[in-house]
Amino acid sequence: MTEQLRLMAVHAHPDDESSKGAATMAKYVSEGVDVLVATCTGGERGSILNPKLQGDAYIEANIHEVRRKEMDEAREILGVEQAWLGFVDSGLPEGDPLPPLPDGCFALQDVETAAEPLVRLIRSFRPHVMTTYDENGGYPHPDHIMTHKVSMAAFEAAGDATRYPDAGPAWQPQKIYYNQGFNPQRTRALHEALLERGLESPYGEWLERFKEFQRKERELTTFVPCGDFFEIRDKALIAHATQIDPDGGWFRVPLEIQREVWPTEEYELAKSLVDTSLPEDDLFSGIREN
Repeated sequence: MTEQLRLMAVHAHPDDESSKGAATMAKYVSEGVDVLVATCTGGERGSILNPKLQGDAYIEANIHEVRRKEMDEAREILGVEQAWLGFVDSGLPEGDPLPPLPDGCFALQDVETAAEPLVRLIRSFRPHVMTTYDENGGYPHPDHIMTHKVSMAAFEAAGDATRYPDAGPAWQPQKIYYNQGFNPQRTRALHEALLERGLESPYGEWLERFKEFQRKERELTTFVPCGDFFEIRDKALIAHATQIDPDGGWFRVPLEIQREVWPTEEYELAKSLVDTSLPEDDLFSGIREN
């Protein structure tokens, strides 16, 4: 294939792009692929998770603006393009019973209506491949689940000229994947590798949570080798300073161990309109060959 390859990653909030598939995106950028991150919400209701910034009055009063600046920095580090879809963060409801979601938030939008800006973006950018979240959202945040619904609806509609006729000329992406970077296989491998080396593992609690959910493990179809880009991934993640503690659990596994034990990021092929052989090591398998 001689045409410029293009990848679109659809995410719920600023910072999701840096914690899910960031090394993959950096790898493809280094190979000359055009990569666009579509961010559904502004992260306005996200908590300040970095203890070093908690209680900062300016950040609390201007969280939307601060998170946009963080996204700008992460985008520069990853070398990707980025577009906002313009929806309002739904927040993460907590309690028993759960409180209602706030009026007007992303998770309460009609899927058909909410898919329109993403269809417009797909038709403008014309990606060959998309990535998004599975039907559980990766984890059950209402915005992540809505991101799945909107992504799948837009994938189906973008190539149909009778749907959203005012959103630009039809374009059909050829493949769409679910991010599955937080998978039990990777977590177990890193956990055991750390213990074998006499090091403390941050993953014991994660593995217990996997058991608690008793959810069937997802089928990992695609393993993208991107260990050389883990450092870029971490720098992009740290750019989201309100969300990430640079001394926290995200960074407790030395990069050399990650590269040795698990140097890939994983995906689940949700739909393909081209022939491909599983397992894959390239999101563009079946497309490069055509």
